[in-house]
Amino acid sequence: MSGRIPPARQPGEVDPGDSWLDFALRSVIPGLIATILIAIGALGVGWLPLETTLVDSAVVDALRSTTLGGVISKGAVVVGVTLLLQSWLLLGYDVLHGRVRDIRRLWLALGAWIAPLMLAPPLFSRDVYSYFAQGKLMVAGIDPYTNGSSAVPGWFNDGVDPMWAEAPTPYGQFWLLLSRGVVQFTGPHPYSGALTMRLLAVAGVVMLAWAVPKIAFHCGISPSKALWLGVLNPLVLMHFVSGAHNDALMAGLVAMAIAVSLSRLPVLGVVLATLAGSVKPIGLVALPFIGLIWAGATATRTQIVVKWIWTAAISMVILAVFALITKTGLGWLSALSTPGEVRTWLSPPTAVGMAVGGFMNIFGFDVTDATVGIARAIGTLATLVILAWLCLRPGGRTAVRGAALAFFVLVALGPVLQPWYLLWSLPLFAASGLSRIEMRIALVGTAGFTLFGLVTSSATQDSLFQVSDLFAALIVAAVIVVLLTASPRERRLLLGDPADEGLVPEGAQAQARADALVMRGSSSLPWGRASPGE
Repeated sequence: MSGRIPPARQPGEVDPGDSWLDFALRSVIPGLIATILIAIGALGVGWLPLETTLVDSAVVDALRSTTLGGVISKGAVVVGVTLLLQSWLLLGYDVLHGRVRDIRRLWLALGAWIAPLMLAPPLFSRDVYSYFAQGKLMVAGIDPYTNGSSAVPGWFNDGVDPMWAEAPTPYGQFWLLLSRGVVQFTGPHPYSGALTMRLLAVAGVVMLAWAVPKIAFHCGISPSKALWLGVLNPLVLMHFVSGAHNDALMAGLVAMAIAVSLSRLPVLGVVLATLAGSVKPIGLVALPFIGLIWAGATATRTQIVVKWIWTAAISMVILAVFALITKTGLGWLSALSTPGEVRTWLSPPTAVGMAVGGFMNIFGFDVTDATVGIARAIGTLATLVILAWLCLRPGGRTAVRGAALAFFVLVALGPVLQPWYLLWSLPLFAASGLSRIEMRIALVGTAGFTLFGLVTSSATQDSLFQVSDLFAALIVAAVIVVLLTASPRERRLLLGDPADEGLVPEGAQAQARADALVMRGSSSLPWGRASPGE
């Protein structure tokens, strides 16, 4: 994609060739081809349960059982993901330089890119089959908070990862009700259940696509730029759609909660945020920031506390209702540590613990478990301190920015970090604004984690080669360097121009909307002091 970089048009200047057809040919079709290739590859290397009629197809059987089929499948995924990343970057170049402003066109691109993945086998993760098994637990009347998927007959044939066979579910009760509903709808057919679960994930993506532009408008940020960065992101296609992670529904509900709260419907926002937390408990972190929006930018300390009390009361009532309906009580609290059983170099605290433990092993001290535990404990303590500071000292930033920072801290200092965890905060960062440096980090980070997810997935595992997280990171770094040196347009986008300000308000009206959301009441003072008039 080399060649001269066309000059950016001024705001309001019309692109003479900017018809819907031109947009489709230039921006939609390349990404569509990319996801078609990913879907084809998923037929060969995607996750399938042992009992499914899909493997009866001659084409699918050839892709999965022959050496040539494996090479074709994995090659299709590699080319598809690479093309998807480049399509997203080139579309972003047009969006960031004002050539594409109509969010309807971006919705078209998003829908087209999603469509080929809807019926394809899950790729990059098989967690969706664990969701299905947990739904079967609910149908059987077995408590998923005290039993793993192995408590139901045929769990292995259903495609559940043996790593989680004995682990209780870490998800909320609203999600368990949805999982039970899926099993009751599809019957004991795990692949049909997985595709239905994907519909729930895509519903979350649709929520994001609706909410992110609205939040961005309130924050004075270009809705089209926020939508491109936060929702059309390749990580969304890979992990929310293809992987069908329930994080998609959680993130969508959080974004919806913030959007409606900014539109002066804070009670509905509290309800939606609670539903998000009842999908994945991490979503409850949004509640104090919904309370800040409810209180208003100029609220006194007392007014903020009152709104927090109302927020907590509404949320607890909803959670109590779910506890009664599911008959699982507060079991989800005891299961929150389940994801921490995974150790990955992506998590900074875990990486530090493993590195220190590995160094000590050189001298004969087998203390890796202890060093990892200590590092994770320090990370957890730091997380709690930072979250408290974000809530209790919100002055000088918007509540949306505070929520984005809170979710980011939970990921960066948490015991486990998966590529899709970045999507807890990225849509909110895109909607609330990013500095020039933050924008570069978001773009390079997206490219890096997209390639990381590809390198460590089933697309390049098994019969070709296997790589560790650390080696995968080195491969990704090398590929990004090649990407930056090979294409002037991608290099300019990822590294930015000297005049590039990032995602910031454009114009006086946008700046006024942004300023109106910045917390500036007594919340900007230490909580040990009262503001004037209190």
